[in-house]
Amino acid sequence: MELNRITPDPSALKALSHPVRLRILGLLRAEGPSTATALAQRLGMNSGATSYHLRQLHQHGFVAEDTERGNARDRWWRAAHQATQTAAEDSPESREAIDAFQQAVAIVHTEALQRAVEEAPTRPARWRRASTLSDWELRLTPERSEQLMRTLTDLVSSWQEDEPGADGAANFALQLHTFPRPGELAPEERS
Repeated sequence: MELNRITPDPSALKALSHPVRLRILGLLRAEGPSTATALAQRLGMNSGATSYHLRQLHQHGFVAEDTERGNARDRWWRAAHQATQTAAEDSPESREAIDAFQQAVAIVHTEALQRAVEEAPTRPARWRRASTLSDWELRLTPERSEQLMRTLTDLVSSWQEDEPGADGAANFALQLHTFPRPGELAPEERS
């Protein structure tokens, strides 16, 4: 199944570069349409703050009003796309927006990973066996590193999901982080 993706411009990417907005967008993508009030309860926030972040996401095309649900007092929101990707870093403004976005993604991913570790002892054994916190270090050129990243991304993107009613099926999170080991590159190699 091909994902419906958005490649935001630097201005929209900067607007998305807020951990709360990433959490809201993630919930709408994973769990489907919701109201600002329900999202606020889910995130431990007040509905005014959630409404503000939803308006910002809507202004930049990340979410849309779900007109098939609710009424004037009860606005429902849905994710406008299934995935967000960044464009090439062809300007200082693009690099700055991508850096800010990646900082926010790192925060949200770290929080999700921490919650998963905290919940692990209560998971059934078959889900504990299906989960891992693994890392590898390979000595690769930038070109071969990019090839590995594309191969892994293609594999995950093509993986067939189980049917919604499949026995024991659950949403399964997979986070892919690829980077040169911090401190490995000399400053002149970083540009």
